[in-house]
Amino acid sequence: MATVQERSESRGARGQMGHNGNGRGAPESVPVDWERLSRTYIHWLRISILEVLGIDGGRVLSPTDLSRELRHDLSNVDYHVRQLAKAGLIVLAYRRPGQRGATENFYRLS
Repeated sequence: MATVQERSESRGARGQMGHNGNGRGAPESVPVDWERLSRTYIHWLRISILEVLGIDGGRVLSPTDLSRELRHDLSNVDYHVRQLAKAGLIVLAYRRPGQRGATENFYRLS
């Protein structure tokens, strides 16, 4: 995969990025590392979270519940739950007051 500098140097005298030199202004092709991209979004823990939430026709669980079931660190599970919610794969079902004044969020599959 070419670095930004290598791509810049390969453009040479063509000028601005986004033009292929044919006078039509067609955008250049940008190489994509599909394997790296898929590993970024399809993390094994995210798949496990989706599987646990989908058991028995769908469950509603908090990150704390998920970390217990998956036997994994809460901070790591919480991070991946937030990323799944951000991607729209799970949704916040409800909130309730937790221990020590914190709010506990419960999620379900979208």
